[in-house]
Amino acid sequence: MKRICFVVLFLSLCSIGLGRENPVPGQGFIDVPGGPVWYKVVGNGPGIPVLALHGGPGGTSCGFALLEPLGDQRPIVRYDQLGTGRSGRPDDLSLWTVEHFVEELHVLRQELGLVQMHLLGHSWGGSLAAAYVLEKGTDGIASVILSSPLLSTSLWVDDANIQRSQLPEEVQRTLTEHEKAGTTDSDEYVAASEVYYERHMYAGKRPEPAAECKGAPWSQFVYEYMWGPQEFYATGTLIDFDVTDRLHEIDVPVLFMTGQFDEARPETVAGFQKLIPGSQFTVIMDAGHSTLSKKPDEYRMVLENFLDSVESMQ
Repeated sequence: MKRICFVVLFLSLCSIGLGRENPVPGQGFIDVPGGPVWYKVVGNGPGIPVLALHGGPGGTSCGFALLEPLGDQRPIVRYDQLGTGRSGRPDDLSLWTVEHFVEELHVLRQELGLVQMHLLGHSWGGSLAAAYVLEKGTDGIASVILSSPLLSTSLWVDDANIQRSQLPEEVQRTLTEHEKAGTTDSDEYVAASEVYYERHMYAGKRPEPAAECKGAPWSQFVYEYMWGPQEFYATGTLIDFDVTDRLHEIDVPVLFMTGQFDEARPETVAGFQKLIPGSQFTVIMDAGHSTLSKKPDEYRMVLENFLDSVESMQ
């Protein structure tokens, strides 16, 4: 009887393993509602793939090239969301909604055969990751990583106001005057904004664009339409975005990450972590919102340790 049980268990485990085939390394385009989306798969390690969702909205996935060293453990999958990067750029305003990007993600997942995956979302990508699992469920989602996430626009703006109040008075005055005048495209406003960005986006001087990003420009239009003219000034369609009252519904392992000087303030992200029982929280020291580019080795180490711990329990 024990031998029969062992055989049944062995066959069951084999069927689970055979049910997942990792995507083949390479790049290409997948048609989603509204146009083609560019994707790239790097690595053929045996672990569960990581699907990375970039920020913005209107950003690009090129920064996630820094995750590629993890490819010997598991495939790293990234894509440029519709409207930006190497993907199609339709002019249909009805596409720039959270609902569209959830469906876009779902189509891409199905086309790539991601039966199982870890879902990593940075900034707006964190909004998308949370919205996806809350809409589509967590079937096949091994874990969710919410990296410097936007989960509530009102809380994000509150944090931005705290950080703006700590800027030099002249910078604060310039920002406020141009916002009231509707001249946020002026050189003065952009220069004043850079002071905020150096403190809370980069934790230092703005770095030179990575070679990986050449030929894949971000979309200022999508960014402003959905968010606003600057990180700290929300005027777009995400103005009422908030999933905090549903975070407790996420029933898979969750890791929250943020930078010490992040726009997604550690105090606020720690509050999100308390809304999901059993979730984890890590602060990357001496980093702003661009945590991966500022501290790539530490970011990869934290991520790798979390993924390994999740998979060891499966």
